[in-house]
Amino acid sequence: MKQSYPKVRVKEFKAPAPSKKAIGFNQSAPYVAGDRSVETLSSFQPRTMSADAEIGPARKVINGRTRDLVRNNGWAAGAVGKETDAIIGGNFRPFLKPDWRALGLSKEWSKEFKEQVTARWRNYAEDPRRFADTTRSQTVPQMFGTAYRTYLIEGEALGLVNWRRKRQTKTTLRLVDPDLLSNPNDLADAQYLRGGIELSRDGAALVYNFRQAHQGESWAGLDNIKWKRIRRETPWGRPTVIHFFDKLRDGQTRGVSRMAPIVEKLRMEEHYSKVELQAAVINAVLAAFIKSPMGPEALEDMFDGDGKSASAEWMGSRNQFYDNNSVKVGGARIQALFPNDEIGMVQTARPAAQFADFEAAVLRNVASGLGISYEQLASDWSKTNYSSARAAMIEIWRGWTVRRISFAQGFCQPFFMAWLEEQVLDGHIPLPPGAPDFRENWMLYSRAKWVGPGRGFVDPVKEIQAAALRVAMGVSTLEDEAAELTGSDLADNLDQIREEISNMPDGTLHPMQESFAKLLGHNGGPELSPEE
Repeated sequence: MKQSYPKVRVKEFKAPAPSKKAIGFNQSAPYVAGDRSVETLSSFQPRTMSADAEIGPARKVINGRTRDLVRNNGWAAGAVGKETDAIIGGNFRPFLKPDWRALGLSKEWSKEFKEQVTARWRNYAEDPRRFADTTRSQTVPQMFGTAYRTYLIEGEALGLVNWRRKRQTKTTLRLVDPDLLSNPNDLADAQYLRGGIELSRDGAALVYNFRQAHQGESWAGLDNIKWKRIRRETPWGRPTVIHFFDKLRDGQTRGVSRMAPIVEKLRMEEHYSKVELQAAVINAVLAAFIKSPMGPEALEDMFDGDGKSASAEWMGSRNQFYDNNSVKVGGARIQALFPNDEIGMVQTARPAAQFADFEAAVLRNVASGLGISYEQLASDWSKTNYSSARAAMIEIWRGWTVRRISFAQGFCQPFFMAWLEEQVLDGHIPLPPGAPDFRENWMLYSRAKWVGPGRGFVDPVKEIQAAALRVAMGVSTLEDEAAELTGSDLADNLDQIREEISNMPDGTLHPMQESFAKLLGHNGGPELSPEE
């Protein structure tokens, strides 16, 4: 008789569906970003703090981490170096443009004044004896590069405009480590004292307090607990402390590193790359191994508990066998195996197949945070064509131009004005009779455009043709194009071209004359002489 069993009903388990609120729907506030009940944002509750409260306590930690990354991380070091080279370069200099109309002077005076100032600045700033540097370790362009690098890594650049009476040019610049700017006796911030800066009731910086030696110096003694107060400027407006940083919020008195948003990703990428590299090295070293079926336990069973002596004897015989049984054929070694031994191979599956894509994704995030392209950061141009390279250059240079102008106005121009004051008031650069007072019109006399390295070319022919069209249409000038494309001074270029034309053999056109001849359409018409 067939036995029947009762039917058992099994209830199917279903995971509960997430609530709409848990995935961001049915919020109880007009903005989801402000709804505290949305579960996806419930643990994201940053505090609302003032600008100085956000930066102050964290600044030392951030600076320590960014400095370490630039010292030891290749991507960070390359990014800082490339931006500094592109914006400051080897000869960051002013193109003087005095506002002769506002001063009520002639255009001819403006040209002569510009030539005098440019010549004296060049001799001062590029002097290999480095008298412009208080410490006599760098030229002026080199100091500007170091200051910009400090700003990029630590968020601010600091300099002291000193007066050294025994030097031929008494105005000098001393770069200062931002760590030295701090509250006297390491006091907490107060209403009118923040981050070492004494403020007025309007929030303007009046006095800077500098620690006389870094806390990390072993030789400092008591100097690292002494501070010196230095006023921001003299009573007549000559700058004595130059402090440049990006002011992102009202009430901010100190800068924060531009690398702060990418520190975590750079650190994790570095660790991941190191692990992959270590795995690859281990796999390369341990390419193969020999495995034996005989172990100590097996020997103990075979020799009735006397496994230790048997194991040692067996291993000695095995090692001697491998020492004596190797044959070389044509320089290659053929190894005989001990009985029952086998060859094992290490599977070289590292680095992981997704490593390259993962690293590229991280570097794109880092490049975006720094304001450069992935191709520049990674030096990877394998997937780039002219159009994409040109678009990337335009986008990047827009940001770099803003930073160059901002840094020049905030750090370089005040020092240039202090130097020019000395040159004019000491009579090295005379003003015409009846000229407006220099100190009352300081900016009109020292108005300048700062020029660094040129943008360069992706396709030189196309970009030179485009530059010529911009000049022809009146939307640009030869001076602007020379500065933007090559970082050169048009006046210097034309002087050199005149010299070259005068030295050309009779009947030979200079390449510039030939180009103009083609542009003017002298095809089949009367020939142009070198003078024409």
